Amino acid sequence: MKLLLTSGGLTNKSIANALFDLVGKKPEDTSLVFIPTASNVETEDKDWFINDLINLRNQHFKSINITDISAVPENIWRPQMEEADVLFFEGGNSYHLMEWMNKSGLTKILPELLKTKVYVGLSAGSMVTGKDLSLIQSQILYGEDWERKEDMAGLNFVDFYFFPHLNSPYFNLRKEDIIREAVKDIHVKVYAMDDQSALKVVDGKIGIISEGKYLIFNEQI
Repeated sequence: MKLLLTSGGLTNKSIANALFDLVGKKPEDTSLVFIPTASNVETEDKDWFINDLINLRNQHFKSINITDISAVPENIWRPQMEEADVLFFEGGNSYHLMEWMNKSGLTKILPELLKTKVYVGLSAGSMVTGKDLSLIQSQILYGEDWERKEDMAGLNFVDFYFFPHLNSPYFNLRKEDIIREAVKDIHVKVYAMDDQSALKVVDGKIGIISEGKYLIFNEQI
């Protein structure tokens, strides 16, 4: 399984190169399907969403399709995913994304799809790849999902936690001591990464791609 877990998407050349290395094709030969579902419940200015799409367009893909698993049935989104080289899961709310991955049936077929495709996560799209969605940490670090009382299982593709937007002025990831306190009860490796950083994961082997900053907690595990 090939995963590219990003905080901000294809924000620099190093991350983009890592993607095309995983795909094994040139950009002009690579097709991508963009899944915006996680962003649907975000109600404020979506300038970031537009920028994410612009970053993709600037890579000159062969094609970029957009399919929302919460808006169309499987007979529409599944063929689009089957034909694509890259499945790109946009940021937003990780719980909303995971709920619709489950409701749509994508969770069940995704491992089979990823035998021949590359999974790219942006923010929430990266966070759902862990064993769960780390409710307490998300509440502390992102100020979201306060109404939720129970955690939710993730895709369980990786054995670590990924927290995006390190040093962002919009979240509580500006200081290392805040993050360290938030993750103190997590007993597996934790990556906090800024929008210029990403993790390249190939069959469980992790590589760090960064033109920015990142922190690793429980690194000895």
